[in-house]
Amino acid sequence: MLLLLLAALVIPLGLDLYMPVPEVNPITVEKLELGRRLFNDPRLSRDGSIACASCHKAERAFSDGRAIAVGVFGRMGRRNAPAIVNRGYGRAFFWDARVQTLEEQVLKPIEDPNEMDLPINEAAVRVGLSLDDLSHALASYVRSILSGDSPFDRFLNGDRTALTVEQQAGLQIFRGKGNCTACHVGPNLSDERLHNTGVAWREGVLSDPGGGNGAFKTPTLREIARTGPYMHDGSISALDDVVAYYERGGNANPFLDSEVRPLGLTGVEKEALVAFLRTLSGHVTQEPSH
Repeated sequence: MLLLLLAALVIPLGLDLYMPVPEVNPITVEKLELGRRLFNDPRLSRDGSIACASCHKAERAFSDGRAIAVGVFGRMGRRNAPAIVNRGYGRAFFWDARVQTLEEQVLKPIEDPNEMDLPINEAAVRVGLSLDDLSHALASYVRSILSGDSPFDRFLNGDRTALTVEQQAGLQIFRGKGNCTACHVGPNLSDERLHNTGVAWREGVLSDPGGGNGAFKTPTLREIARTGPYMHDGSISALDDVVAYYERGGNANPFLDSEVRPLGLTGVEKEALVAFLRTLSGHVTQEPSH
């Protein structure tokens, strides 16, 4: 059961929003500090060459700028390393939503052979912790990685000067003709659900089943201008191209989400939508600070 807790870690979204924290893993300053150290500790990888921070870089809003994640010994992962800002508000984790809690999620990359490739019990021994303590500290630290106070947030809070005329037009397209809010909703701009948008389908061939039939979890749009390349496979490098992809209705396949369809946006409308998406970048914080 989750508690609505920890006002100190409320994101400045302009909403009265509190982070859900499991009763079994209350957040403490000591646990946050331990989690920060572990997040940056290469001992959690088989050859001591990478840490969690290797694929989730603070300067890139905790993404890594690569199309596909790279693990120990130069091994290529299967998917793009997503930004992990505001994941404390998540309800499902990984691109295929196969995990339901942060406490479980933070351990998976450690034991994944294409990422850190270390048996999880051995990882705990290396850092002198129990498995629960390792999981709880890392999950607590990830909960402290927050994005908010963007121009969009300030606009919602009543600052009418926070968005330009073009950006406000983009917001209207986002909410209306662009149909973006069919999936990107709420303060974190994600419904946390799986959708088939066609990205995993090329000429009728499925390249990655995701959570089933090529469906993947809706990513947050917060910090989107800083977290490319985009999609589960990093196949789209620029925001303009993401908008163009959805404007044409994605890639046809038997399981395409009904909300993905040609939008008929003009060139000016697409430019306005991209301008709005750039307003979703704000301040990224982590506790305790470095």
